[in-house]
Amino acid sequence: MQRLTRQDYKTLLLAALGGALEFYDFIIFVFFAVVIGQLFFPPDMPDWLRQLQTFGIFAAGYLARPLGGIIMAHFGDLLGRKRMFMLSIFLMSVPTLAIGLLPTYAVIGMWAPMLLLALRLLQGAAIGGEVPGAWVFVSEHVPPRHVGFACGVLTAGLTAGILLGSLVATAINKIYTPAEVLAEGWRVPFIVGGIFGLVSVWLRQWLHETPVFREMQARQELAKELPLKTVVRAHRPAVVLTMLLTWLLSAAIVVMILMTPPLVQKLYGIAAATTLQANSIATLFLSLGCVVFGALADRFGPGRVLMAGCIMLGATSMLFYRQVPVAPQHINELYALCGFFVGVIGVVPSVAVKAFPSVVRFSGLSFSYNVAYAIFGGLTPVVVSMLLRVDPLAPAHYVVALSAVGVMLGVYLWQSDRAGAYQKAL
Repeated sequence: MQRLTRQDYKTLLLAALGGALEFYDFIIFVFFAVVIGQLFFPPDMPDWLRQLQTFGIFAAGYLARPLGGIIMAHFGDLLGRKRMFMLSIFLMSVPTLAIGLLPTYAVIGMWAPMLLLALRLLQGAAIGGEVPGAWVFVSEHVPPRHVGFACGVLTAGLTAGILLGSLVATAINKIYTPAEVLAEGWRVPFIVGGIFGLVSVWLRQWLHETPVFREMQARQELAKELPLKTVVRAHRPAVVLTMLLTWLLSAAIVVMILMTPPLVQKLYGIAAATTLQANSIATLFLSLGCVVFGALADRFGPGRVLMAGCIMLGATSMLFYRQVPVAPQHINELYALCGFFVGVIGVVPSVAVKAFPSVVRFSGLSFSYNVAYAIFGGLTPVVVSMLLRVDPLAPAHYVVALSAVGVMLGVYLWQSDRAGAYQKAL
């Protein structure tokens, strides 16, 4: 029975660390959106328009994800996983550092928001290549029976980047006065993130190309045509499966981790400091859950674990939104419980990487994941906000509906696993 080696653990550690820092670089923008809006747009602009344009620039990063991911995946399938793995974090680090050094509207006028938009698009392209690229990289390094654990650890690293961003933003606002944050303090998290990102680029040079890709090179089995063309023509069931799993993942993260703090503040009048603290606890338990569910998928099969995890995700989401209004003093415990079961998303990458053959794995996963995340991740806040007008429990009901989809996908995977078809990919 093949075990994880010291080199495997080193690969997982470096990949997860780089992923955490890259996700931190991508998400830190939203924690300083109000300050950025004040500094990068005309002072006489209405507040609502300034906020709209600031979040529009933030959203542009998501829109750039599919294109960046598809391009990097194309070369990842043809030139190697490691090269694109290093390129993605470099393309994230440099724009993050540049944002921290960028002149404001008061200095260069309309060039300020235009340059900010360009840098944000580069960040989006980078994260589009990082997430699927990292999943492919670690899954092809470890023994097949440990793919779930490896992908779970890496996903925990990505979610830890969100927690790191929240903690750094909290620290900056405690260390500096509001005036100091507006003056220069807001630059610190971007500069620090950019520098640490560049350090991660250097650290990733010690990683090795995946054995799977080296074997394909040796056998001259690399894609004979455009990898994406092969994916669309010959692997549509895998594309649909990965897109549905990504919808589940985006619903869990966007609704329960990103949207819930402001929603709870608005719906139930709970203080921002209380909700942000609870959110940090939930994100910590989310990272733990990713590792646990990934390891369980290796032991019991992804189908059964996805079914059980999604049932609990739906139940704890409903419990949270029903109990917080009547027992707000228990928000930390309720959010921690829910955050842990959001960690069922740790099963998603191990299923997705096995859904595609190695020759087009990077392109197939990147196309399916990034396109689905751009669509569902972008539409989810709009849909939930619209449903809230008629349903006060809309966030929970949305997550419950996607949990039901997850249960059905779990049944499909369980049946496929029993038939022996699923395990052939790796």
